[in-house]
Amino acid sequence: MRNSYQIIVAIVLGIALTACSKKNKDNPDDVNNTKAPEAAALVFPDNNLECTEGAVVNATQSSILFQWQKADNATSYEVNLTNLDTNSSSSMNSNTNEVSITLDRNTPYAWYVVSKSSGTNETAESDTWRFYNQGEGVLSYAPFPATVVSPTRGQTLTSAGSVNLEWQGNDVDNDLVEFEVLFGATSNPTSSIANTAQSSTTANTSSGQTYYWRVISKDKVGNTSQSEIFDFKVQ
Repeated sequence: MRNSYQIIVAIVLGIALTACSKKNKDNPDDVNNTKAPEAAALVFPDNNLECTEGAVVNATQSSILFQWQKADNATSYEVNLTNLDTNSSSSMNSNTNEVSITLDRNTPYAWYVVSKSSGTNETAESDTWRFYNQGEGVLSYAPFPATVVSPTRGQTLTSAGSVNLEWQGNDVDNDLVEFEVLFGATSNPTSSIANTAQSSTTANTSSGQTYYWRVISKDKVGNTSQSEIFDFKVQ
């Protein structure tokens, strides 16, 4: 009798193990899937463009449907947003490849998506896109705040002297005309070292100093935006 009982238990366990194995094979989102998720490809809002497809909530806000392509091995996503006027950040989770978020109108934003998997702590981060959430009756939009190219934030340079400062500017109206560069050894630089239509300039540096710089982007009708303050160190 005991042998019969053991045989029955063995059969039941075998069926259960087979079912679990089949479940994991058929369902890549199963909790036992330990593969690292891939980075998502962003779809909407488009990069460096004016967003005109939001649903108006009130005079100051609209709801935007953020969309991205499904990422391999991902079971959930985290949408990260930065208000480029205030540099304030927020995030929202989604179990699908889209989510509606209410945002301030007439405001520039940056966003990216983090892919997550329930079977591992590893994550993957998408590219970062920027867009301008349309406001009512706006005929000309301020440029996006410039982003740093080099030296990268916090970088340590091995030699002093002339350093090339490089940045990237974008504008939904495509009417950027000039950049002003503020540079100095204090955390809030105020010395203007260049007014240029190019996306780079040079600055003189000394050994043992930390330098700070920011870029003011200007368009042809007088709209401006200030970048964050970038920093680097010279050995």
